[in-house]
Amino acid sequence: MTDHIHNAEERPEVTEVREAGRTTVLVIGGGINGISTFRDLALQGVDVVLVERGDFASGASSASSHMIHGGIRYLENGEFRLVKESVTERNGLIKIAPHYVKPLQTTIPIYSTFSGILSAPLRFLTHKSGKPQERGAFLIKMGLTIYDTFSRDGGTVPRHKFLGRKKSLAELPAMDPKIKYTATYYDASMHDPERLALDVLQDGRAAHPGARALNYVEAIGHDGDAVLVRDRESGTEFSIAADVVVNTSGPWTDLTNEAMGELTRFMGGTKGSHIVLDNPELLAATRGREIFFEHSDGRIVLIYPLKGKVMVGTTDIDADPREVPLCTEEEVDYFFDLVHHVFPAIDVNRDQIVYRFSGIRPLPRHEDTAPGFVSRDYRVEVDNSRAVPHLSLVGGKWTTFRALGESLSDKILELLGRTRVVSTLGRAIGGGKGYPQGDAARAAWISQNLPGAGDRAEALLKRYGTRAADVWQYVEQGPDAPLAGGQLSTRELEWMVQNELIVRLEDVILRRTSLAFTGDVTEDILEEVAEALAPLKGWDRARTAREVELTRDLLNTRHGLSLSARTHG
Repeated sequence: MTDHIHNAEERPEVTEVREAGRTTVLVIGGGINGISTFRDLALQGVDVVLVERGDFASGASSASSHMIHGGIRYLENGEFRLVKESVTERNGLIKIAPHYVKPLQTTIPIYSTFSGILSAPLRFLTHKSGKPQERGAFLIKMGLTIYDTFSRDGGTVPRHKFLGRKKSLAELPAMDPKIKYTATYYDASMHDPERLALDVLQDGRAAHPGARALNYVEAIGHDGDAVLVRDRESGTEFSIAADVVVNTSGPWTDLTNEAMGELTRFMGGTKGSHIVLDNPELLAATRGREIFFEHSDGRIVLIYPLKGKVMVGTTDIDADPREVPLCTEEEVDYFFDLVHHVFPAIDVNRDQIVYRFSGIRPLPRHEDTAPGFVSRDYRVEVDNSRAVPHLSLVGGKWTTFRALGESLSDKILELLGRTRVVSTLGRAIGGGKGYPQGDAARAAWISQNLPGAGDRAEALLKRYGTRAADVWQYVEQGPDAPLAGGQLSTRELEWMVQNELIVRLEDVILRRTSLAFTGDVTEDILEEVAEALAPLKGWDRARTAREVELTRDLLNTRHGLSLSARTHG
């Protein structure tokens, strides 16, 4: 993708930050952890600017397994603090973000009783992988029993259960008949990670007038004590001075530090890939559950029904953050093997892949530790050698973003000599506020807040949570026409442009909607949405055509689509 779009005018929010030239805290990196820190600081009344070189939540945060989970496997690493925090945060998110985070029934197929019982203590003590072995029922039962003790929080999710072969196959008849047991427990699904991140961001922007967030603005160096940034749309470069600089750029943390003149070796991320399949037979076979297990090579595997499709993942491969992560054909073969391992009679093939994606986990440098045993916990490195403190976040994961943001914010407040005035614990996120629970409450809410929405009501509530009321009120105030096969409309797109910091066509196709993820993007839809965006964004014909070209290339090269340019004239 080009570094900036020629002839793009500087955006008002960029102009505002450029002219101010200073803020109290500068956060570099707009993934979920940077966004969470931004929101927390804004709620304390701290002036804070967030800059992100792409769109918000477009890097590691968009390449997740769409789970909010306690991390049962972290028990084997001895990371009990992280498990407790993760389970607590999972239970909390089900309550404060119920529009996107929901309990997820998860089943583990088990092929033996005692497998792994001798090697597990060695892995626990050394964090070396040794010879890969699937866990047997005894180890899994121990783990889930311990896991349940961390999950006690007013019955947010049920406890685990074990079934033998006969009852397991009665519940999941397409599963491999060679299984000996299944274990079923609950974690949580996250249906729209990018939109959840956007909700957290919007809460921060609304909390304090001195909180400003800029996408497509990249930190490229230092200008004395200030940070030099570039607007990737207009090419404009300017400096932002701050009392504290916070690097939350995930897998790219060392590269960001290098650009600002500091050599660090904090990060050692691994690549995780996923594919999305349109396979009704496989979808039906899951019975609405995630199938989650450790494959014979020691990798964690998931088969996950999502948005009417089935997502399969994930890999855990050392990766270079300087290279664009791609889901390779070898990884696809691996995914097909593991589907056959669990559902041997179901055919899966490449024609059924509607989307593929890959990202780099922001893991700490791990030297000779096996990737699966690298800590998913986080820490903060503080560099006091400069005129102003520079903080680097190392690690972190989706599930703990709220707690991480509060912890990092506390460290920043301490450096500023300020005290916390409000906690985010238990605070509803965005469209999760007042979200209706249960069919009757849902119907009543829709009747009251989305009158006349008809078939669109459920889709709007799913996309925005209770913020759908504001969207629908806007839609009803002007002429509206369907877009993208009815999955969007012209007036809703206009609301997005005014309220959701859309800069490029890809922001709509990949992150403000699920069009790409569910395989619903066509060349016609790309052009149709681009044409609708053009007058809203002030694009001329050349810019509109360029947006279509850039988004098509992105979908083809990174996400496995095969869209082809239409020949005009």
